[in-house]
Amino acid sequence: MAKSLQDSSSKRHFHWTNKVGNEDYHDHDNHEDGVGVGVGVGLPTLKSSLSKAVSDEEEKRKEGQATQRVQLQRRKLQAAAMSRLRSVLTAFGKNRSGLPLGLGPRVIGTLFGSKKGHVHFALQRDPNSHPAFLIELATPISGLVKEMASGLVRIALECDKEKEEEKKTEDSKSKSKSSAVRLLEEPVWRTYCNGKKSGFASRRECGPKEWKVLKAVEPISMGAGVLPPANEGEAGCDGELMYMRAKFERVVGSRDSEAFYMMNPDSNGAPELSIYLLRV
Repeated sequence: MAKSLQDSSSKRHFHWTNKVGNEDYHDHDNHEDGVGVGVGVGLPTLKSSLSKAVSDEEEKRKEGQATQRVQLQRRKLQAAAMSRLRSVLTAFGKNRSGLPLGLGPRVIGTLFGSKKGHVHFALQRDPNSHPAFLIELATPISGLVKEMASGLVRIALECDKEKEEEKKTEDSKSKSKSSAVRLLEEPVWRTYCNGKKSGFASRRECGPKEWKVLKAVEPISMGAGVLPPANEGEAGCDGELMYMRAKFERVVGSRDSEAFYMMNPDSNGAPELSIYLLRV
């Protein structure tokens, strides 16, 4: 029995030692195999990573160059657009400097004059702008007041077109200048008030006296009244100044015809005052 126990213990011991030895051997083999496999797989991976990094860097460089080209082209386009805009604004400013202020579909109209004087009629784009059209009618302000008190008033202003015979005698430069005259720039007009001839009207420049009147009535959008004399007691003073101010609707029929209708919210029918400009 002792011998059998000894044999069995020695077998167990030998088996355990052999097992341990085998495990160490396998572990060592596995370790060596792992090193070999790791080296064999790691080199291609490193090379691919390096090549990928190089290609990414090349793509970034190309993208940067493309972005710079796009930005440069955009700056050139913006500079060209700005130069065109400046040229247009410059030309627009030059054109506006030599011509009266343009009028829109609605304008401010002011009739004024001293009790003993003639009617002045001014059209403004805005209440504080210089008049684009200012004429002096032969009709006295008192006569116009009487006409308006009786009912509707229609004032027609007519001027003549240039005759064909005169056109033939002039050179091309004078032709172009005459054809470029706008309707509101005509100097002399025949005046008709409710179908009756009322003399002539002439275009006027807005001087200090006229501008002072327009500035005095600037806060008034619609109404009529009397302004005190500019210099009381001064010799040659025309006395009190009568005025009527309202908004007018502008209708352009052609380059030879325009109409201005007074907009009165209190009247339900036709406008109380209408002014027609005709070139015949």
